[in-house]
Amino acid sequence: MPTLTALGRRARLAAPDVRWLHALVSDWQLLADLSFADLTLWAELPDGGWLALSQMRPTTGPTAFPDDIVGTARPAGDRPFLDAAKRDRRICREGDPEWTRGVPVRHETIPVVSGDRVIAVIERSTNLSSARTPSRLDIAYLKAADDLAQMVSTGLFPCPGEEPALVRSPRVGDGLLRLNRAGKVTYASPNALSAYRRLGLTADLAGKELGLLTARLVGPSGQPHDDSLMLTASGKAHMETEIEANGSVVQLRTIPLVVHGGRSGALILLRDVTELRDRERELLTKDATIREIHHRVKNNLQTVAALLRLQARRLSAPEARAALEEAVRRVGSIAIVHETLSHAPEEVVDFDDIAGRVAMMAGEVSAPEARVTPRLSGSFGMLPAAIATPLALVLTELLQNALQHGLTRPAAEVLAGPAGPAGPRPAQPPGPGGMLLVSARRADSRLTVTVADNGVGLPAGFDLENTTSLGLQIVRTLVVAELGGRLEIGPHEGGGTLVLVELPVEQVSADPG
Repeated sequence: MPTLTALGRRARLAAPDVRWLHALVSDWQLLADLSFADLTLWAELPDGGWLALSQMRPTTGPTAFPDDIVGTARPAGDRPFLDAAKRDRRICREGDPEWTRGVPVRHETIPVVSGDRVIAVIERSTNLSSARTPSRLDIAYLKAADDLAQMVSTGLFPCPGEEPALVRSPRVGDGLLRLNRAGKVTYASPNALSAYRRLGLTADLAGKELGLLTARLVGPSGQPHDDSLMLTASGKAHMETEIEANGSVVQLRTIPLVVHGGRSGALILLRDVTELRDRERELLTKDATIREIHHRVKNNLQTVAALLRLQARRLSAPEARAALEEAVRRVGSIAIVHETLSHAPEEVVDFDDIAGRVAMMAGEVSAPEARVTPRLSGSFGMLPAAIATPLALVLTELLQNALQHGLTRPAAEVLAGPAGPAGPRPAQPPGPGGMLLVSARRADSRLTVTVADNGVGLPAGFDLENTTSLGLQIVRTLVVAELGGRLEIGPHEGGGTLVLVELPVEQVSADPG
């Protein structure tokens, strides 16, 4: 379906007009629900016809249009009420109901004014098939809808300079209050009254000055109150706030009504969000607990690494000391992930930071004769903890294998076992031109990581399935069995070794909060 912006270009609308229409559309569910009617936004085409830019159905009544009409065009003269609304800058309600698919539908048109120009027209279409004697709630809704329509036709709704309403804002069905110019309640829907009862109200809302009443419910008399509370509850400004009392939390949104050039009162939408806020507090508590657990796990892993390091220093056998040093590096790479998670608001981490620290750690503890510092290219992006922890260990193993073996010893000596086919030989450093590059690329829910070096390369007949290298066995188990990825090891163009790791990953993002 084409977007409003694309359709606006087709109708030759200026950029400021498109922004105004976006603000209107972001909040016109309110008008549709109060009207019990479908809304269609039309813009005039250069040839005089009309183009449907957007459409909204009511949640309070039956729809008049079961099919989408966004993007459809009507020829000039086909919808005379649209022409009249734009030409005369007035709301047009004349005419008999139109029968569509055997259903009577009443159409009205509302000019959309921005500044001093009519930039579009709203068609309000009411399905009359379920018409009944209107209740007090119906009458209050329709009166509020008429006032908002008047504000749209004079450029006062949406409020100039106001941010578009968010999805979390209260809706009509959540609770509605109507205030007069003095800030007194003239109508309260049943849901609105119930919300105030939960705040501790024991009387009726009708006739009460909402600002003072709300202030008394929130705090003792004489106690200073938040300015946003008084402004919102008195209906004097476009604002949103939350009030908490008697163990309940209620969200308020105020829409001042300005009709025929004067303030006629306000609409206040409200919703009981007590359970929602309780869940948010529970989640915050759980998040803090999880971060503390990650912090303690990191400390414990660092303690284990320190103990292994002390034990290695007491050993005289080179092979035993090397084994413990490898264990220290593996534990350290896992500790890095847990340290990062202890500062993350969610179980999602920026793996680029972890990869940089793993590469730095590998370079610091690698064999001095290698004289190579790992370099990083590309971006890993945000990864969940379930992938970040094993991937950090995989990266550690691959870097250490390249630094301590591929770039310092013959491949036959390393990958075929401690004493390869050619027998033990002295280390052969690659010289100052040694290269170790880690590249990462995210695309189409896949993460591709390559580790390339220009060392001695792979031995003849190398088989990843049957290798005796513990590090490569760990890498293969983590990549293939645990992460469901693909692992390939082969010769690098120009000499050396190239390791390819491809993993399935979902697009995730950290919570900015």
